[in-house]
Amino acid sequence: MSTLPVYRWRLAPEGLATRRQLRAAGLRPGGQDVVAQLERPRRRRGPLVAYLYLVERAKPVRPMTARRAAALAKANAARRTCPVCRRDAGYVIPVSLGMCVACHDFPEQRAARTLSAA
Repeated sequence: MSTLPVYRWRLAPEGLATRRQLRAAGLRPGGQDVVAQLERPRRRRGPLVAYLYLVERAKPVRPMTARRAAALAKANAARRTCPVCRRDAGYVIPVSLGMCVACHDFPEQRAARTLSAA
């Protein structure tokens, strides 16, 4: 069983990059395995860990197609639509509430909104 080499924060050698660094360069890991890991120490908890990939084996990011953009817009619109009053809240509905903040905080107005939306 092989273990990954571990580098300290900001001390990784050239040619290795995290997913975010690859993405900023317009690249993606492209199915390659992790070659090393980066650790950033913290005082009271375990270290933060980031996995490193070889930049030379990275592939370019796939371009956004019109159909993919439309599907993404539709999914984001569904996350913003309140299931109670069926209005676009203008923000992503919190999963913890399950409805927009207005419907959650003012239940007496919820009935009026649902009647006017129907």
